[in-house]
Parts: sequence; structure tokens; C-alpha cells
Amino acid sequence: MDYEAALDASLQRLHDEGRYRTFIDIERRKGHYPQAVWRRPDGTERDITVWCGNDYLGMGQHPEVLAAMHEALDATGAGSGGTRNISGTTVYHKRLEAELADLHGKEAALVFSSAYIANDATLSTLRTIFPGLIIYSDALNHASMIEGVRRGGGAKRIFRHNDVAHLRELLEADDPAAPKLIAFESIYSMDGDFGPIREICDLAQEFGALTYIDEVHAVGMYGPRGAGVAERDGQMHRIDIINATLAKAYGVFGGYIAASARMVDAIRSYAPGFDLHHLAAARRRGRCRCLRPHPQDRAAPARRPATPCPDPEDAAQGAGPADHRPWQPHRARPCGQPGPLQDAVGHAAGTVWNLRPADQFPDRSARHRTPALHALAGA
Repeated sequence: MDYEAALDASLQRLHDEGRYRTFIDIERRKGHYPQAVWRRPDGTERDITVWCGNDYLGMGQHPEVLAAMHEALDATGAGSGGTRNISGTTVYHKRLEAELADLHGKEAALVFSSAYIANDATLSTLRTIFPGLIIYSDALNHASMIEGVRRGGGAKRIFRHNDVAHLRELLEADDPAAPKLIAFESIYSMDGDFGPIREICDLAQEFGALTYIDEVHAVGMYGPRGAGVAERDGQMHRIDIINATLAKAYGVFGGYIAASARMVDAIRSYAPGFDLHHLAAARRRGRCRCLRPHPQDRAAPARRPATPCPDPEDAAQGAGPADHRPWQPHRARPCGQPGPLQDAVGHAAGTVWNLRPADQFPDRSARHRTPALHALAGA
């Protein structure tokens, strides 16, 4: 086989389909969020505003959070000494997991290196714990949830997006004695709508099913303590397993699940792939503690009017150089209604180039973009 030719052909297919990934080299500057510097391939630099970032509140640059990481580094050094299964579980992991469990009103939590891995590992492992498990998955669930459902094998049912009536039909058609789990999201970021949490929980209670919710776009942003949409809607206690991320509103990377102590213990004991560096754990705990006492920080973006994405040559719109006010790049609306993907705070600034999701795929045709990306890319 001509391996080089096969590689060339595979890459060319991505170009032809408009799916080739182009990385844009940027450097964020502390105190100037969401502005950054774009380093072009020819070595030149240009100031930009990053409209497609996930650090919704600028917490990746918050002084209290950075101080927590420096404290851990100075106290213990740069390495954890091994995986968590051997010698790598530190006091920072345990403190973070306790903080996250308390945030969601659960008995326990388990951190992973990303929310993607948390979804994949947890959903696939549940098949081992509950033989014969049937998973009911929303048609627009994130790829990480789809991968977990598929990799675990076993029966699955896909219900139309946010269609509670269709979900009921699927539940009614299956054996009442079979173990069941309904997997869905609180905010579907690519479509900009909320999941019907209360209605799904009602069905789960009626049919004896477990509930699994992905709150990655909601933690830190919604609810009195920033625990997500389920907290905001008073439904958090009805969710059996909550998945969320530390890489968006909390500002760095990593993911986790929160559930009962027994559920978390079973996932911890059976699931592959859970691990997180102790410095990351220290910094994330700093974020959780920093955001929870200040609901006004999460509410502030809602008071600002939504605006279309500015033209690439327009004046920048975003937080000022030393402004730590939260900035929210997207807002969901009730089921089925796309929401604006960014808000403006309208400070005076010079002309900059705006980095948007579509710019990461320069050869992507319009047909490959979701309506949400159309709005953000101005296409």
C-alpha cells in the first residue's frame, strides 16, 4: 500500500468537503479579555477580538483563580506523581470534587480531563453497571454523548430533538422492567435552545428511568449559584447524573460528573479515562469558589442588549482592557428558538479583526454551517 498517497487522499477529501481544520495561532493577554494577538503564518501580528471563545466570563484571567494555581504550584511542584489509580490522587482533586458535588447538591463528583471524556466514559460504562440498559438519546446530543452511547453497545433509542411526545412513544414501546436512561442537554449550543428538563424528568419518573444531563454550556452561567439550567428551573434534584465542564465559564479545561456517592463510586471503579492534573484541579476549585458567591456576575450579561456579530473591519465590541465584567458570547432561548450568539458591552476601542468560528474553517461552504454558525459568521 502507498501510505503517503492514502494520507494525501484523506486530507484532500476534507478539503473537498469543506471540513479541513485550520488552526489559528493566537495569544491571549491577561487583563485584555476577550482581545488577543493573532500570529499569522508569515510572522506578522494583528490585534483581534475572539468572539468564538468558551471562556464566557473571563475567569481564565481572574486574579483569585490564578493565585490558587500559583499556590498549588509553589506548595507541591508541577507533577502529581502518577495517575489517580496509583499515586496521583491529591488533596486538590478531593477538594475540587467536594466543591463540585456541593455546587450541584449531590453526594459526590468525579473529575475527568475533559467533559468529552466524562460523557464518553460515563455513558459507555453505565452499560456494564446496568446490563440490558436502554439509552434514550436526544437527536442533537453532543458528539461525546453519541460516542459514549455507541461505544457502550446495547440498545439505544434516538428521540426527535426536544420532542417529549416522541420520547414517550419510545418509552412505552419497551419492556417496563428494562433499565432505562434518558440522556439530553440543558443547552444545545449549536441550535441555541434549552432542553425540556421538567418534562423529561416527569417521563423518567413515570417510566422508572435514570436521567443524564449535559450542562457544559450552562454551569457558571445559570442558576443562583451557577450550577446550571437545572438549578435555575428547580429540577437539579431530579437529575441522576450531571455532566459539566470546567473549560467554558470556569475558564480552563477539564470535566466532571456529579451524582450519588454510589453512582460515582461505580463509575470511578469501572470507567477508563478519568484523570486530571492536580494544578488544574486547584485552579478549577478557585473558579468555583470565585463564581458561586457572586450571582450578579452571571446576571450582568443578561442586562446588555443583544447585537449581531460585527463586521471584521468594524470597531471591537467586548470587555475593556482591564475590565473583568462577565462577557457572554451566546444566549439560549426557549425550546426551538435560536438565540443571539453574542452580546456587546460597547466600549471604545480601535479597529480589530474579529475571530469567529467560521474562520477556523476557511474553505467550509455555507451548507456545512448550522443556523447558529450562520448568525455568528455573518453568512
